[in-house]
Amino acid sequence: MKNIVILGANEGIGYWMAKQLLEDGNLVGILDICTDHLDGLKQQYKEQLFVMKCNAKEAGEIETAIAAFVAKYKKIDIAIHNACKCTFASMEDTPEEIYREVFDVNYFGALRLTKSVASYMKDTGGKVIFTSSGVGVMGFTKISPYASSKGAIEALAECMNIEYKKYNISFHIFHPPLTNTNSSSPLPVPKEFMASPEKVGAGLARHIGKKSFIICHSLSQKIQTMICYLFPIKMGKLMSKMTEANEE
Repeated sequence: MKNIVILGANEGIGYWMAKQLLEDGNLVGILDICTDHLDGLKQQYKEQLFVMKCNAKEAGEIETAIAAFVAKYKKIDIAIHNACKCTFASMEDTPEEIYREVFDVNYFGALRLTKSVASYMKDTGGKVIFTSSGVGVMGFTKISPYASSKGAIEALAECMNIEYKKYNISFHIFHPPLTNTNSSSPLPVPKEFMASPEKVGAGLARHIGKKSFIICHSLSQKIQTMICYLFPIKMGKLMSKMTEANEE
């Protein structure tokens, strides 16, 4: 049994991840700006589940939520940043404030969570996981704020691995595939080509104990992700071309 906090799990991949973690007997804290989809889980897992409204853009709210979780369950073994904001437009059609807002949730949200849990993990060790994306490695058309923020959290995880090794705190990256969630719905990609959020979330939960830097929900996704790391520009151009062709 592990004590696990997820920032961003009211719906989508995060929700199904939390559900699987609860089914596996873990104590789970869900922090999200909205919690309206969690009533069923709260009824079913009254003793295992901690829920608190929390904005990824507000450091104080994250710190308060983490302190409340620790007060109830004594420690944190794993912290996951899964909060996400994604926009779809060309760079020229995207104001600078949109870039800042996306980074505020996706990158600085991860940084705020890390700052909030680090002091609790120093004595016991622990694991921090950021949810990334293939576009953060290979690039993609008309999604540069989101892709840039995902590339930034990969670098952040790498740096934190070095800084916190002496405390036995490791940092990792979740790499889900293109998944049928609300954030991906504007993409001109047929839903049948998108993965199920239930399958992806449950798969990530089952692999949460992996020691590798990159954690995927399946072996096939791990292979695809490694290809993106090996050939980032080629894969980015290929995937963008395929998406644009489908849009036409």
